[in-house]
Amino acid sequence: MTAPMKGDNQAHRDEDCSGKVPGGAVVRQGGDGDGKRRTMGPASAGQVRGAARAARVSGVRAPGGVRPVWHAAHLPLLALAVVLVMAVAAGIGSVHIPPAEVAGILLRRLPFVSRGAEPTWWPASHEVILLQVRLPRILLSAMVGASLSVAGAALQGLLRNPLADPYVAGVSAGAGLGATIAMVAGVPLSVLGVGSVPILAFITAVATMVVVYSIARVSGRLPTDTFLLAGVVVGSFLWAVISFLLVVSGDTLREAMMWLMGSLSGKGYAHVKMAFPYTAAGIAALVVLARDFNLISLGDEEARYLGLDPEEFKRVAILAASLVTAAAVSVGGIIGFVGLVVPHTMRLILGPDHKVLMPACVFAGAGFLVAADTLARVVVAPGEIPVGVITALAGGPFFLYLLRRRKTSGAL
Repeated sequence: MTAPMKGDNQAHRDEDCSGKVPGGAVVRQGGDGDGKRRTMGPASAGQVRGAARAARVSGVRAPGGVRPVWHAAHLPLLALAVVLVMAVAAGIGSVHIPPAEVAGILLRRLPFVSRGAEPTWWPASHEVILLQVRLPRILLSAMVGASLSVAGAALQGLLRNPLADPYVAGVSAGAGLGATIAMVAGVPLSVLGVGSVPILAFITAVATMVVVYSIARVSGRLPTDTFLLAGVVVGSFLWAVISFLLVVSGDTLREAMMWLMGSLSGKGYAHVKMAFPYTAAGIAALVVLARDFNLISLGDEEARYLGLDPEEFKRVAILAASLVTAAAVSVGGIIGFVGLVVPHTMRLILGPDHKVLMPACVFAGAGFLVAADTLARVVVAPGEIPVGVITALAGGPFFLYLLRRRKTSGAL
């Protein structure tokens, strides 16, 4: 029996597996339910390969293939780990609160528990420390960490560069300028219990985002390299202005430096309420857009071929990432490396699928910054150091590792 030619086998595999027949047309099987194969028109080899990669990364099963889902099981574990980290952080500090007391105090605040609760066995001072000092700070650190982490994952996917972080758009410099002006000028502004520093920081951060976006647009398009350069240039200019203000600030220099290094000290529920609407909306938008991040990571041409408008997607993604970054920086200062370390670590553990990566970054970023802020509170207790110092000590070596890894792989 004569064996089939090698070229015939290859053509048959090409037709069955990739959807591209030797004549150069992409075909679709049973689009109307009649089981027939139809020609959809010519397509380049790059588009076909992009479609195949998109099918794998966006969760579409290839013919005869099985979609890997094992890594999705890590999400509940990450959520549980965040809860445990927050519970441990609530009891650690210059005044130790046992876990049983932490649980009792928190359960007593629930409406359906407090009515029938028995008299407390813990000191009243412990309840005040936990509910009025530690709990709002823990909630804020979790919110800031989740925001910076998911924004970093979004910009890394959008720019297709694992070294990108939430501050590439110059938002941090804009927020720093607003905060520095508020401290140097002593602006007497307070809205709903929030002082002038976070309010002006948020306003100037959003304004910086608008300026960078306007500069980066070219004929209605938003090239990622132009956006990156515009963010660097605007950020450098604003940092020069900040440096000048710090030189002439006098007595406010230490306060400004503490804020610029990133600190959650003295924050309360008012700061949580101020930042929550923007961080919640931005995080939700980025998580919903996870499949589109999978497509854009293949390249603009492939994403367009698969039905995504790259320019519209870039506008929405950059707006959402910049919004959550502005909100996080306005209440927490400039906390570096969270948006770099956490997304890349999650990508190494869980893979590149943004439908898993985005929610994983939310949980991991929250837990990471809660743990870092707890260290900042206890390392030199009863004093504390800026949490940005802790994240920099953890992120600096990791950043060098990324550079070394990319250099070894030939990416640099």
